[in-house]
Amino acid sequence: MAAKLFVGNLSFQATEEDLRELFQQSGTVETVRIITDQFTGRPRGFGFVEMATKEEASKAIEMLNGRLFRDRNLVVDEARPQPQRGGVGGGPRSDRGARPGAPGGGGGWRR
Repeated sequence: MAAKLFVGNLSFQATEEDLRELFQQSGTVETVRIITDQFTGRPRGFGFVEMATKEEASKAIEMLNGRLFRDRNLVVDEARPQPQRGGVGGGPRSDRGARPGAPGGGGGWRR
């Protein structure tokens, strides 16, 4: 069963191929993803690596957490599930002005 790892404190010059080569020292790498800013496209300094087994993931943590890689000490740990988003105030409001008497209403002529 695959295990996902969080990789933090990444150099902004590191590539996904660099990470794949580094993590292959501890086992089979399934996927590598460096997270980028959605507006600028620049790396955000962290990413995720998915190892083939939990044992290989544990070995990667042991081998690589704190290791110097491209002038930075890596932070390698088990990835935690992303918290659920949504609920009150969590997203765009498509109903703005749809209720009668709602402030900032959607236009329309008054008689």
